[in-house]
Amino acid sequence: MTRKCKGCGVVLQSEDAKALGYTPKKDADLCQRCFRIIHYDDVTISMKQGIDSYEVLQKIQAMNALVLWVVDVFDFEANMLHGINRHLLGKDIVLVATKRDLLPATLGNEKLGKFILSRLKELGIVVSGIVICGDLAKHAHEEYNDSIEQVEQAIDYYRKGRDVVVMGMANAGKSTLLNAMCDSRQLTTSRHPGTTLDVNAILHHDYLLYDTPGLTREDSLLTHVDDRLLKQVIPLKLLKPRVYQLYEASTMSLGGLVRLDLIGCEQVSCVAYFSENLKLHRSKQPKAEELWKKHYAEMLSPTIASLEEQQRFEHHGVDGKLDVVIHGLGWFCISGKLDEIVVYVPKNGNVTFRKAMI
Repeated sequence: MTRKCKGCGVVLQSEDAKALGYTPKKDADLCQRCFRIIHYDDVTISMKQGIDSYEVLQKIQAMNALVLWVVDVFDFEANMLHGINRHLLGKDIVLVATKRDLLPATLGNEKLGKFILSRLKELGIVVSGIVICGDLAKHAHEEYNDSIEQVEQAIDYYRKGRDVVVMGMANAGKSTLLNAMCDSRQLTTSRHPGTTLDVNAILHHDYLLYDTPGLTREDSLLTHVDDRLLKQVIPLKLLKPRVYQLYEASTMSLGGLVRLDLIGCEQVSCVAYFSENLKLHRSKQPKAEELWKKHYAEMLSPTIASLEEQQRFEHHGVDGKLDVVIHGLGWFCISGKLDEIVVYVPKNGNVTFRKAMI
């Protein structure tokens, strides 16, 4: 009888220690990889770029199930799946926005909901409903937190006798959501992308909940950063906005990962929403080139690629409020008047300019 790991869903085996599903104990419920993630936060085999997203979507399309699309609201742009309605033709989709607790309390759920609706409309994505969740890892069942209750109500309304499949990008919080719904720690959860490796079925009330492998976006820096740096780049607690008032052309350097040039400033505010473990360095823009050549990978660290492997994004003319989103890492909120914004990120990264979330 084939047995599957209760943590990631992969078939268990005891023959090949270097292959997925390996466990030295033939009666184990977890593969060695999940055991080490849970107990030591150690990934023995990284699969963050090894999941076939198209294959996962094909499996979901073949199911007669309601789709819960889990979206990390902090990393919203990199969690968007362009063409989701085409891939999942005819499916009822409920968007579950997770990690609300990372965002400032001054951003109310109503305003956040309007932002999500607006971005979905701009991207041509249609969903049946939206649920906003937060603080699921440790306080999902506290009296003040009605996140799971709201998710269960949405499922009751839209399920119509079907099973439920949970999907989303790697590290969006799918397994955390399912563990909170089932009030268990059965599924492996981690900051490491690609924790779930195969479809995992869980009996919940009178229907099945399916956990699925995280989809991968190759334009997210989170996909390319070394596993050892994940603790540094992924925020795990409430973001503390870092605010800068600028009166001249300035450069903001996020370690050696991002260079943001603000040109032609006339009293501009720059607010940074990133992990507090990533250092920000402010300098004069005319000296940015010299600074990066001299201090790259030293004062300006961590880094992903060589300095020569950078790509450039531009936005001309700002008079108001704008987010500069670095896929996988966070964003800068720019308000005021300036002539041009230039952003440099590693070659695999992406940048989105959008109407401000906050």
